Amino acid sequence: MMQYEMISYVILLKRYPETCNKKPLGYISLASQKNNISLYLSNIYGDPDLAKWFYEEYKKSGKRMDIGKSCVRGRNIEDYPLDLIAEAVGKMSVEEYIKVYEDSRKETKNG
Repeated sequence: MMQYEMISYVILLKRYPETCNKKPLGYISLASQKNNISLYLSNIYGDPDLAKWFYEEYKKSGKRMDIGKSCVRGRNIEDYPLDLIAEAVGKMSVEEYIKVYEDSRKETKNG
């Protein structure tokens, strides 16, 4: 679906309605920015162990790393290690991602 002006893969409200903003829970989004294409991998952002694995594997890919707090940036499709991105997307089930999301909300409320 389109969410926040990005192509997004989301967990629909009928599956998980308890989001903080009452919108579907974003999992992966792709945005065309002025100077780059940004790929938002929320499962990586929400799991420090998965993020560490992703960064290490990204370095091994030999592709230029331009990674922000929650996104990977490139100027064109050739800038991305697509096999690694596909593997990263598949490393977390919907149930696991919902748990990561819920845990992050608990931290926000408590901290």
